[in-house]
Amino acid sequence: MKKFLMNEEGQGMVEYGLIIALVAVVVIAAIALLGNGVKNTFTNITNTLK
Repeated sequence: MKKFLMNEEGQGMVEYGLIIALVAVVVIAAIALLGNGVKNTFTNITNTLK
């Protein structure tokens, strides 16, 4: 039983999974916060070029 509890195989994969999940949350939050501003900027540029 002690050997089973001390087994750390897979720990690295869990850590990478948590890091990827955190990065995904940050990217989604950034898109949500900056999305309309970026859209408006490109719309203004497009209107100016017309």
